[in-house]
Amino acid sequence: MQAIMETLFDILYLSTVITLGILMIKKSKGNKEYLLFGIMAVVLGAGDSFHLVPRAVALCTTGLENYTVSLGIGKFITSITMTLFYILLYYVWRERYNIVGKQSITIMVYLLAALRIAICLFPQNTWTSANAPLSWGIYRNIPFALMGLIIIILFYKSAKDRDDHSFRFMWLTIVLSFGFYIPVVLWSDVFPLIGMLMIPKTCAYLWTVWIGYSDLKKNYD
Repeated sequence: MQAIMETLFDILYLSTVITLGILMIKKSKGNKEYLLFGIMAVVLGAGDSFHLVPRAVALCTTGLENYTVSLGIGKFITSITMTLFYILLYYVWRERYNIVGKQSITIMVYLLAALRIAICLFPQNTWTSANAPLSWGIYRNIPFALMGLIIIILFYKSAKDRDDHSFRFMWLTIVLSFGFYIPVVLWSDVFPLIGMLMIPKTCAYLWTVWIGYSDLKKNYD
């Protein structure tokens, strides 16, 4: 039952996110904000597919323990693409609110992204091992969480200051995504059921994409 339900959920999520992203790219009409948002959605869906597709195959066949290598590689790729996702989201913020300058923030975002990717490349992560160390899972997620915190603050402050009704909950979607993700990183090996939090985490990202798509529809339809 878990295999069927989780697989159906993943198919729905991936197809929805990628479809919305492609639609945003096609309908952006030269608007850089919506173009970036569409690319961001496609990156999110394509990146997640490297982990979710092998997981679905594993659940529906011989079990996760027999797909350790493919799941690990998928997790590694997803870690990189999620970093790119937040860089793109940062530029969505700059475009939406016509931000000029603020180079110190840009440098900070890139430094954290580079640090995150660099840590992911260390062999100590042992991505393809069934017993990957928790410590390295924490190390690589520290700069990632700091990136998320910066984006949360930027969207919260800008949406509030500009009375941006359409993006008023953008910050909350990111808070929820990290709120559901962090317990999985810390405790899922000890309490496997905590891994179920990846479902609401995924829904939070879907909400992020839907906010951008809804805004495009409102302005262009």
